[in-house]
Parts: sequence; C-alpha cells; structure tokens
Amino acid sequence: MLSLHSNVMPLFRISRWATIALLTASATLLPTPTRPQTAPPSQATNRILEVGIVQRFGQERSDRLVLKPISGDRLTVEFANADGSIAQLQTTQLTLEIRDQPLAEPQPQEWVVLSDHATFETAEHSAKQWASRGVVAEVTQPGRWQVWADRQVYNTPLLRRKLLENLKEAGETEPYLQSEVLNATPKVSFQIGNYRYNRDRLQITSGQQRIQVAADGKTIPYGGTLTVQPNAYGDFTLVNEVPMETYLRGVVPHEIGPQAPYTAVQAQTVIARTYALRNLRRFRADEYELCATVHCQVYKGLSGTVERADRAIQTTQGQVLTYDNQLVDALYSAHTGGITSPFEDIWDGEARPYLQARIDAANPPWDLTQTPLNSEAAIRAFLGQEQGFNGTDSPVFRWQRQSTITELTADLDRYLTRTKNPLAGIQRIVRMAVTERSPSGRILTLSITTDKGIVELHKTEARSALGPPRSTLFYLEPLLDAQNNLTGYRFIGGGFGHGVGLNQYGSYTLARQGWNYAQILNFYYPGTSLQPFQEKLLAPPTEIPES
Repeated sequence: MLSLHSNVMPLFRISRWATIALLTASATLLPTPTRPQTAPPSQATNRILEVGIVQRFGQERSDRLVLKPISGDRLTVEFANADGSIAQLQTTQLTLEIRDQPLAEPQPQEWVVLSDHATFETAEHSAKQWASRGVVAEVTQPGRWQVWADRQVYNTPLLRRKLLENLKEAGETEPYLQSEVLNATPKVSFQIGNYRYNRDRLQITSGQQRIQVAADGKTIPYGGTLTVQPNAYGDFTLVNEVPMETYLRGVVPHEIGPQAPYTAVQAQTVIARTYALRNLRRFRADEYELCATVHCQVYKGLSGTVERADRAIQTTQGQVLTYDNQLVDALYSAHTGGITSPFEDIWDGEARPYLQARIDAANPPWDLTQTPLNSEAAIRAFLGQEQGFNGTDSPVFRWQRQSTITELTADLDRYLTRTKNPLAGIQRIVRMAVTERSPSGRILTLSITTDKGIVELHKTEARSALGPPRSTLFYLEPLLDAQNNLTGYRFIGGGFGHGVGLNQYGSYTLARQGWNYAQILNFYYPGTSLQPFQEKLLAPPTEIPES
C-alpha cells in the first residue's frame, strides 16, 4: 500500500528482515518445557508477526513513549539518514516524542471514503464488492473501519474526482471526499547523547530481546523487536515484531483468563494461533498485520504470563484449525448467551459452513428446529430460560440494561455524525422496534423513528450505535412514566460480544465436564480439523485482491 516515506523503506527492510530471521531461529521466549516434551518450534510454525501495540502514536502531539531494556542490557536504535546510510546508536533508555516539522507551504491531502463499518469483516466484504465493480479498494481503520479507494491507484485529484463523479452517476450516495491541509509533518523525536534526532522510522532491538514500553502510566514488557513507522492517518504506529509462540503468551491468558480450565486454555490457544494467521491482512494499509486490542486479539506482551497458558502453547505447538484445507475464520467471543450465531447474522459476507446456529449446551434444553428464535415471543421465552446451557454461571449469560430517551438519542446522534449519515443532528428518538430477527435470535434490523426520519441499524451496527446492548441477542421493553409517555427502553439480552464460534465461558463448562480441547473445538466449529500449520494455508478465501 501507499507509503508517504517509501524513499527509506528498502534500506530499512534489509536490516529488519535479517533481525527477524535471527529471532525466528534463536528465540521463542518460552520457559523450559515441561511434560509433554516438544521439539522447538520450526521457522514455519513460529513465523514472525507484526503487531501494532501503539496504533496511533502522535495522534495527540503530547504523546510520549519510554522504552527500556531489562536490567544490564542496552537498546540499539537503527534508522536511515537523509543520505540513505544506516545509523546505529545504543542507549539504556529511549524517550520518543512528536515534533512537527513546518512545511514551506501548505500541503493538501485527500482520499475517497467509499463506506464506513463497525467491523473489519463487513468492511472487507464491502471492499470485495467495490472490487467486483472495478473500483480498487483498501480497508483502513482511522477510527471505525472504512473502505477507501486505493490511494496508489487514485493518486491524483483528477482521478479521485472522476471516480466520485462516476459513482454519483451510478446512484451511489455514500462515498465522499475526505480532505485536509497540512501545515507541518510530524516526526518521531528522541535524544541520544547530546544530539536530538527527528525521524520517520526507527527499529529498536535489545540483546535479550525484551523491551519495556511505558505509556499512559503503564509499563509492558515485549519480546522480539520494535519498529516505529508511519501509518495511513498522518501519525505513527509502534509495531512489535514477535515470534508466534511468544505472541501467544501475551494473548491466551488475557483472552481466556489465567485460571481457566486447562483444556479450555488449549482450545483458546489453537483458536488464537489460527485467528492470528488467518488475519494477517487486517492492517495492510498501514504496513503491519495485527493490532493488540479487541479489534483483533488482546495482546499484552510478556505481562501476565502464566504457567498454564505456557504449557498449553507448548502442547498444541503449531496446531491450527482448518476446514477444507484452509484456515478457519477463528472467531470467538466471551459468551454466546446460549446459542451460537452464524457468521452472516453478524457481518455481511459469505456464510462459513463451520460457523452455525446451535444451542450452546452438551444436552440442549431448547429445540431450535422446532422453535427458531426469529419471533419476539420465542426470543423472550428463550432469554427467560436460565438453566442447562454452557456458561450459565457467567455474569454476562443473561443481562438487563436500560437507558433514557435522552441518552439513547445522544448515542444514536454520535453514531450518525461519525458515519456522516444525512440524518445526523436528530433531537429525539420517537420509537424503537426490532423489525427483523434471525433464527439464532440475533437482531438483523433495528428500526428507530426519530424527529428527522427513520434510521435502520443492521446486524452488529445495532450494538455499535447504542450504549446498552452487550450483544445483538436482546429484546426491548419500553419504559413509560405515569402519563404513559415513553421515557426510555430496557434492553433484555444474553451473551457478550458477537456470539460467533467459541464461547469462552462456555468452554469452561465443557472442560469441567471432561471434554478435551479437540472436542471443544469440534463443538464450536463442527466439521473442522486440527493440523500442523503450513505456509500454504495462509491465503484465506475471503481476501480482497491487492492493487
């Protein structure tokens, strides 16, 4: 994808990939193996991941990062000079700040936004649809996920305006031109010795391959190396280049919980590994692969590692979940609310055969074939049933939350403004109603009547736009005052998150019932197979073509 700093990229990459090769061959940062003994991870199964651990460094000009090695070690800072030569400096502490470099004259920047989405999955589907119509697109994440007209292809004002003109003639109303004028460009600033440097890209390594990063009052240690690089939004990303099996140490205990039953931890490990490898394309526009938040998987470096997770990583080493010899879309959530959701109930895109609607219980207390949950009567009865499902002891299995009309109006208007909806600026919600629901009970369309018109929220947008829902598995109850005036709504629901694939709390129940991790995975991803990772599995069928 387009890099505004491509002039230094080739020189920088040579050293970076050399370091990566060394990392893969020499370190996984796992503790000494316990039973069962396993061979060291191979280069193929322990590939280097590029994880954006601070995605928008410099978005606020007061941003500050402090990097340190472990005691007795030193940092090596590598960067390209203006003449193309490579500089290497050493220090025991590196403080990174942002400094603006004034431009000789204002510099306009613009790009075409084709669509706006709550999730990567739906954004990628939209990008594929644009590509099928001849518009080369890229998926970005300036805040929400967006689809942009590819900046390498539509690289002049004339091309961008011609594209918009053609789209409007074809009846498209959503695309728009985003523009800004720059009076200065940011640089990453740091001081070593008596000299201050201002650069676009840095690589930071340490002898022990452990670097502590302090930001916003928290210090987190990371294995591998760090890179500071520009992204697509005018600021920078701190990227951790880390071997897969080391990365999992910072994911598994934070996702499944440090005290989870062991076979549930093993299941989570396989899914986390599969998810990472399946999703390496998520941040292609920014030249890294994954993030460290819930938009990907929670990753906290080498903080909070636990023996149970480390053992699960070793005993499942290199294993991934596949369907028809392809990596599965290894989606998972905290809780399904008693029924798993098909992919297409949450996102736009092709159905995944292994992501199905099924009652989340070893012995289902509800017959989904006889009583699907696409009616309001059925969903109310289902959510009123609180026994017999996996994960019933979780606080998010069943929930109730309420909000006033004033609060809901503010939520919705923020959403409309953020997505540049023509109805932005509403003053009041008049009525809310579920007008379409899937057999898994998930809301497909939530219709909201406002003072300016009707807003329809589809699938996961119903959760994205409003504060109360913890999932899209809910129904509404109006709140009325003594005069029978509508004052708000109560949201009565189940589960936490999208409900697709593995139910993390549910896996606790199955593990305690004696299920092994292969059985847990087969329950939540029926028809799939466990197999050792191979590079040929890396091309997912949903990927959009590169420009």
